[in-house]
Amino acid sequence: MMTVMGSTVEKIKVWFRFVPREGWFPQDTEGLWATRLGDGTARVHNAPFLQDGVAEGDVVRFRTDADGLHWAVGRVSSSGNCTIRVVPVPTGPLGRSPHAVYQRLSAFNLAGEVFSEDFPMVAFTAPAGADFVGIKALLQQGQEEGWWHYEVGCGTDEWWNA
Repeated sequence: MMTVMGSTVEKIKVWFRFVPREGWFPQDTEGLWATRLGDGTARVHNAPFLQDGVAEGDVVRFRTDADGLHWAVGRVSSSGNCTIRVVPVPTGPLGRSPHAVYQRLSAFNLAGEVFSEDFPMVAFTAPAGADFVGIKALLQQGQEEGWWHYEVGCGTDEWWNA
């Protein structure tokens, strides 16, 4: 916990359960860092690598189990942010470099995290109000030119309509 201007901010890990996708990771849970807001809700603080339908900044409702784990039970509100996952093609011009992926997308100032050295997937947060048209065009160009594969883990109406 930390204190901010007289109030206590509690960081917690909120766990999400999902059905593993065929040909993907075998995990069926993912924990995301969040700030407890009270009344069983929390604001998510990182982009999910595996969980679809949630983005950094979204508010989720959770229940705490007997072991003290906080399990997400639904999204309360959207931040307007989107989650985009990018995996460089090992035999492509970027190789296995997440740094090269960041460089290609650097004009958009996207925040992101790398899954692991063994699997250099980058989970990006595209903030509400970003140049979604430009981001989508570059993601498509990169896929067509063999730089990467990508998917949208959480998109807003603004994203899909851009």
